[in-house]
This record gives sequence, C-alpha cells and structure tokens, in this order.
Amino acid sequence: MLNIALLGAGRIGQVHARSIAANADCKLVAVADVATDAARTLAARYDAQVRSVDDILADPAISAVLIATSTDTHSDLIERATAAGKAVLCEKPVDLALERALQCQAKVARAGKPVMIGFNRRFDPNFAALKASFDNGEIGKAELLAITSFDPAPPPLGYIKVSGGLFRDMMIHDFDVACWIMGSAPSHVSAAASSLVDPDIGAAGDVDTAVVTLTWADGRIAVIKNSRRAGYGYDQRVELLGSQGLLAAKNELENTVEKITTAGTQSAKPVYFFLERYMRAYEAEWAAFVHAVQTGSNMPVTLADGIAALACAEAATRSARTGASVALTPEMLSAL
Repeated sequence: MLNIALLGAGRIGQVHARSIAANADCKLVAVADVATDAARTLAARYDAQVRSVDDILADPAISAVLIATSTDTHSDLIERATAAGKAVLCEKPVDLALERALQCQAKVARAGKPVMIGFNRRFDPNFAALKASFDNGEIGKAELLAITSFDPAPPPLGYIKVSGGLFRDMMIHDFDVACWIMGSAPSHVSAAASSLVDPDIGAAGDVDTAVVTLTWADGRIAVIKNSRRAGYGYDQRVELLGSQGLLAAKNELENTVEKITTAGTQSAKPVYFFLERYMRAYEAEWAAFVHAVQTGSNMPVTLADGIAALACAEAATRSARTGASVALTPEMLSAL
C-alpha cells in the first residue's frame, strides 16, 4: 500500500484525488494547498490530513506525491520531491519555460527517482486502442495524422492570463499525442493562430484558435486543430492515415441512440466537458503510475516526453509570432 500526498486541491487536484481513492493499492494521506479552505475540504472528503509541502516531503512514510499545483510551481516541486526520495506524478506541463524544464530534467536525473508527467490522453481507451492497432502494423506506415481538440467554451480570463498560452496549456496534450503515436518528436513546427472567440483573450496576449503542422524528417505529417469554443460539446478526435488503411478515434457522445426518419439521421452531441470525456483516462493513468512505482518498471510517460511536448509548444508559439517554420534541435529536447 502506497501512501500518497496530493499537492494542489483545485479542480484538477480534485480529479486526481478521486482517482487515488479509487485505487486499492494506495491511500491518500495528505493534502497541501496555499488555499487552506480548499485543502481542508478535499482532505476531509478522503479522510486525509492537511499538511504543508515541507512536512509532506520530510515524511519518509509518504512514498509518492501527485503535483497538481499551478504550472509555475511544477519544476521546483518536482526537484524538491525527487530530492526527498519521492516518486512523482506531475500534471502537464513541466514548466512554462523550456529552459527551466531542461534544468529540472538534469536535476531529476541526478536524484534518480521516477517522474511521470500527466498526459492523461494516452490512457484514454479509444486513443490507446488506436495506438495499439497502429503499433501492431494494422495500417502499415504512418503518413498523415490529424488531431482535433475543441473545448466547448473558453476558461476564465484570469486563468488565460497565467496559463502560459494555448500552445503550452491546451495544445500541449495534442503535441504529446502526436509524438506518442508517431514514436518521436517532429523535426519542424509551423503554426497559424488567431483570437477569434473572445477579443479579451487576444488583449491578454493569447490566442484561442490555432492550426499547427508538424513534420518529421522522413516526411510524415501531423495537423493539429485547436479552438477554445465549440458550443456543441467537447470535440476530441484522432485520425491516422497509413500506407495500408485508416484508424480513427471518434467523439464520445452523450448517448448512443440514433434516430433515423425520412427527414434524416440524428444522433447525440459529444459529451460537454473534459471530466466526462477523460475520467476513465485519469483513473488508468494513475493505475499505471502506481504499477510502475510498485514494480520498479519504467514510467509510461517520462519527463523527456514532457520536454518534447513543451519544445513543440515553444516552437509553435514562435512560429505563430514570426510566420516561419521552427526546427526542433537536439538541444531543445534534452538537457543530458
């Protein structure tokens, strides 16, 4: 039985607390958050203690920590937790700045403790089945990958201002999915982006609508489409064209009822929110982390994977600003 501490009691922390509680091989024993009322409420729900980060990291009975704090704290907390001998699962991204994330990678390598980055979409049953079919050779060589990721509505403007921007906050999931499916990071990134949904998002220095093209040295291509607004629901699709066929993971709908009449065919909308779409993925992600800690096996999503996705995000940000394609260099992908 692993004793787990949760750092961060906000919305995503609450999601993770639920996954921890659902796993029979671990127990949530401590919660820390700068918002003490939120920490108390969440800790009481799961019979855990409210403790400081310092106290948690100094406790040898706590085997692992889950970091769900604000992004600007991720690298520092990863470094502190691994130096204290804890295994770590940290929410994406590793940091807002690639240079800082690379420094974190180097320090974690010296500490020698396992770190997993929370790219939960790898654990979505639909995306995982697509990846498995591709890896089994069912459609031959990958040629063109298309990822659609539309949110039903923008987050609050206050969140936008501290999120690091659409590429680091939202599309970073899709960068990771692309690298995961293709088996490596791309060689070049090209981006076009606008603020079409809300002028206040543009005034805050961010974009809400973007298309990014990733290219690999062998000619493979991926196209990622993001929007902060799709009023019909949470639109999440992946399509992979190969030399011998096509694999597609479609939206999860509110229900599977389809009405067919002389007027046409009608089906339900996609589920509206990310919790409905990805709760199973969060639970599977946490189970994979616990298994890796207990068995000493490799983490299924590594710090290097987080670096690759962040490098893509930084390259896309630069490309959207300059209009030029940006090459991903080895220096951008590893501090080692």
